[in-house]
Amino acid sequence: MNIFKKKTTPKDALRTSKREMAVATRGIEREITSLQLEEKRLVAEIKQTAKTGNEAATKILARQLVRLRQQITNLQGSRNHSYTGMKGATTAMVAMNKQMAPTKQAKVIKEFQKQSAQLDMTIEMMSEAIDETLDKDEAEEETEDLTNQVLDEIGVGVASQLSSAPKGRIATKTAAPTTVNNKNDSESTEVDDLERRLASLRRI
Repeated sequence: MNIFKKKTTPKDALRTSKREMAVATRGIEREITSLQLEEKRLVAEIKQTAKTGNEAATKILARQLVRLRQQITNLQGSRNHSYTGMKGATTAMVAMNKQMAPTKQAKVIKEFQKQSAQLDMTIEMMSEAIDETLDKDEAEEETEDLTNQVLDEIGVGVASQLSSAPKGRIATKTAAPTTVNNKNDSESTEVDDLERRLASLRRI
C-alpha cells in the first residue's frame, strides 16, 4: 500500500465515473451506427432475393433483419441509460462545486452510486436479452409474425413478387395446349376448304 498516494476525493471519483460512462456511450453509439449500416445492406439483399422468387431465402434474411433490429433497439436503450447516468454525474459535480454540507454531499454521492449500479445492471440485462433473442428458435410464431411485418414494411411488392414467380412458370407451361388447339383449328379449316373445292369439281 502506498501511504504517499493522494487520497481520491468524492469529486475525483465522480469525474472518473463520468469519463468512463462517456467512453462507454461512444462505444455504444459506434456499434449502433455499424448495425444500422448492416441493416440497410440486409434490406437491399432481401429485396434482391425476393425478385428471384426464392421465398425460403427471403424469409431467412428477413429473420436476420428482425434480430438485427432487436439488437439496435437494445443498444439504444443502453445508450439512453448511459445519458441518464452522465446527467446524474454532472448534477453531483455541480453540487460538489457549491461546497454543500458534508451530509448533503454524502447523500448526493450515494444517489449517484445507486444510479450507476442500476445502469450496470440494466446494461447486463440487455446484453443477456440480446443473447436470448439470438438463441430463439427461428420457427417460433412471434418471430414469424415479425418476419412477415418486415417483408410488408420494406415492401416494393415483395409479397407479390414471391407469389407471382411460380405462377409465371405454370402459366408458361399451360400456354402450350392453346397453340396446339389453334393449329388443329387451322388444319380443320383447310380440310373443309378442300372438300368444298372437290364438290364443286364433281358438279362440273
